[in-house]
Amino acid sequence: MLVQPNAHPNRQLAQKWSELAGRRRAHFIELYESGRWKHYYTEAEFVVRLREVFHAADEWERLASAQPDARGAS
Repeated sequence: MLVQPNAHPNRQLAQKWSELAGRRRAHFIELYESGRWKHYYTEAEFVVRLREVFHAADEWERLASAQPDARGAS
């Protein structure tokens, strides 16, 4: 895990969620590439889920890499 010990606790939490969201995105990519998604979703459902997964992963990456503001720096 890439969490820095002196990092702000909120940043550490965001990094952990970012890593989880990245693993979930990798899982959905694997589902797509293997074609196994067809066992669990209709095409429309899978597209919606895929967009949600990618959006969540992107947002957590953004939050994990955001610079702390003056209020959060101690």
